[in-house]
Amino acid sequence: MSTTAGAFVAGGIAACGAVTATHPFETVKIRMQLQGELQSKGLQPHHYRGPLHGVGVIVKHEGVRGIYRGLGSAYIYQILLNGCRLGFYDPLRRGISALLLRNENAQNLAVNMFCGAFSGVIGAAAGSPFFLVKTRLQSYSPFRPVGTQHRYRNAWDGLSQIYRGEGIRGLYRGVGAAMIRTGFGSSVQLPTYFFAKRRLIRHAGMEEGAALHLASSTVSGFVVCCFMHPPDTIMSRLYNQNGNLYKGVFDCLGKTIRTEGFLAIYKGFLPHLARILPHTILTLSLAEQTNKLMRKFEGRVLPMMAKA
Repeated sequence: MSTTAGAFVAGGIAACGAVTATHPFETVKIRMQLQGELQSKGLQPHHYRGPLHGVGVIVKHEGVRGIYRGLGSAYIYQILLNGCRLGFYDPLRRGISALLLRNENAQNLAVNMFCGAFSGVIGAAAGSPFFLVKTRLQSYSPFRPVGTQHRYRNAWDGLSQIYRGEGIRGLYRGVGAAMIRTGFGSSVQLPTYFFAKRRLIRHAGMEEGAALHLASSTVSGFVVCCFMHPPDTIMSRLYNQNGNLYKGVFDCLGKTIRTEGFLAIYKGFLPHLARILPHTILTLSLAEQTNKLMRKFEGRVLPMMAKA
């Protein structure tokens, strides 16, 4: 494993590569989560009916630029989130394993899940303002509006408007939901990935390489989507609200289920799955490669710095 700084850089680079490919499905997912917000069944619009239909509708009316709204914010968010998640996970796991299990290489599911969740929560808190602006940029549509519409020229304009109107507190609106959502996803992403990897090596005879990384990250992506989607829906609504429609995570959850039914918290699940599977596959597979490059770089540079 690279140093913490090296793993942070490697994780951020890998995540930016992944989000470039998966951003359109994230845009569709957010709009599906917001359509019919707090409207009774039978009265809800269905502008976006699935991942491919949603992409088609947005491209038709808003062009390719519409499907990639908020990409700049997404890059910054991914660098902070996955840099922390992939950078802090292994050092934290080794430290806790050495302290509690007297063996830093020991694999313990509870320790692994805690470290995954904790590193993800740090990243979510660090990147929350950028996810807030990204969500609002992606939800905006002059042709098929859903939810509250926010007119920002770009990410910087959005951050400036929020800060001028609501201060620092406004920039961190919904951060609690973001930390819960990312904690859920991170608690299973890396532990599931490494668990699947070990089992595939042991029981399926697979060897280290692209095929193993692909299979392991596919398993991880599916599990992450199942765990993370309900708090993800709540987070999208908290981030996109104007004023105080929701008092907090549980108020939003309660209002959503009471008005729209329990399955409302799984709105947009298919586009989320269409995004999270390739995103997880690309992030974790690219992270394996970028970590190798960082180890080679550090292997050459750090000894030279020590001598100097």
